[in-house]
Amino acid sequence: MSDDKAGGRPSERRRRANVTGGRHARHEVRVSAEEEGRLLRLALAQGVTIPRLLVEAALASEAGETVTERRNAITRLFELHRLLAAVSNNVNQIAKSTNATGKWQAETTATLDAVRRTAQRIDDVVDELSLS
Repeated sequence: MSDDKAGGRPSERRRRANVTGGRHARHEVRVSAEEEGRLLRLALAQGVTIPRLLVEAALASEAGETVTERRNAITRLFELHRLLAAVSNNVNQIAKSTNATGKWQAETTATLDAVRRTAQRIDDVVDELSLS
């Protein structure tokens, strides 16, 4: 079996990991051209194969989300965490300089705008995750 990769990260596999003894059961599903298109779009959006999408979706009915959706959500949250850390570092540098000189720093307005945008992105992701 090949290790088809999605994206540029080696930890993201399109196919499911091999299991000891292999998978012996096979299920054939016939779909219309429209359904095939929808499945393909969903699979591409999640970076997985259509069979993996179908298995994860079916087995995730109790959890309400697939493993791939959860991984993608966690990735997005880590990206936001890194962005927030960078912005907070800028806020700390501006505060230190302002406290030392007593003068308003030129970067303050842009940095505070970045804080607001980052907070809005976090709210958007949390809202999106709470809907799924």
